Amino acid sequence: MTQQLIQAGFTAKDFDIFHIAGLDERMSAIIEQIRPKFQTMGEQLTTELSIHASNEMFLHIAKHARRTVNPPKDTWLAICNNKRGYKAHPHFQLGLFDDHLFIWFALIYEVPNKKNIANTLLNNLQQVIDQVPSDYVISQDHMQKKAQSVQNLDEEDWSSILTRFRDVGKAELLIGRHLPPDSDIVQDQQKLIDYAAETYLQLLPLYKLAYQA
Repeated sequence: MTQQLIQAGFTAKDFDIFHIAGLDERMSAIIEQIRPKFQTMGEQLTTELSIHASNEMFLHIAKHARRTVNPPKDTWLAICNNKRGYKAHPHFQLGLFDDHLFIWFALIYEVPNKKNIANTLLNNLQQVIDQVPSDYVISQDHMQKKAQSVQNLDEEDWSSILTRFRDVGKAELLIGRHLPPDSDIVQDQQKLIDYAAETYLQLLPLYKLAYQA
């Protein structure tokens, strides 16, 4: 790994990976170009989160191991308090689609105690609303690019989203930020680490609510 690769953020070349045809070809590019950056950035972010989350956190980098035909449309790193896996636990993500970078606090459908977590968030609804800045976005499906602006959500909208997360098996809850590929933050590794850490710490009270539930 070159020093230039370690210092670089994500460039247009990284986002263009998701236009490469073929599973093997795309995965080779992800492994060669993106995973080393995930490793470097993820280690720093994991250390930062371990300090503030009051428990040890572990880095996971998506392997896409179950894929046999279709190449991945996105890829990501995840950080949680479980060493073996992250999908069944509240966690933090940083990853790329072809047209944006995402930074999430994530509760995906594999979380086994969704109902308890959702009810805890609903019972603390005002805290949830107050904790999420207006320039953040929210998604109910990690496989979709689209996200809603938090700025446009009122208390009834929040309640509806959390109720759906509780009652619909495949419903998810992801809260965070999107950045375009040409952002100077995305292209500068240290700026991106700082920006992601700032996002995670802002959302850490929600993580703790979910974790305790």
